[in-house]
Amino acid sequence: MAILDIDAIRDILPHRYPFLLVDRIIELEEERIVGIKNVTANEPFFVGHFPDFPVMPGVLITECMAQVAGVLVLKSIPDRHSKLVLLASVDDAKFRRPVRPGDQLRIEMKMVSRKSTICKMTGKVTVDGVVVAEATLMCVLRDKPSA
Repeated sequence: MAILDIDAIRDILPHRYPFLLVDRIIELEEERIVGIKNVTANEPFFVGHFPDFPVMPGVLITECMAQVAGVLVLKSIPDRHSKLVLLASVDDAKFRRPVRPGDQLRIEMKMVSRKSTICKMTGKVTVDGVVVAEATLMCVLRDKPSA
């Protein structure tokens, strides 16, 4: 069961196809969130990323983590439509096994610290209960530029 479906996620995050990578949020607490990404064979990156053995790029797995983290940060801000969450750093990233078409990523992010506009979170991505990636992310909250 989704706590936030794709329409609710679109209302929170500014990302759109092909860069909106989170399909739903299934758990949401004050300092913890769990998101789901269904990896399908028709993802645009599979065309050129090892087409004979399609593997999801690690940088996109990290982006999934950052987007789930962004939902956690923005969900608690009343004026979230005027803010952006930008990825500031990635530390201790580890990719434990390839992510392939048909996999479902379970992305769990936990807040480590939150000071003013800077948030530090640890994350873990699993497929069928097996850890496929993990990292520590630092995010910065900024005002959206005026159009």
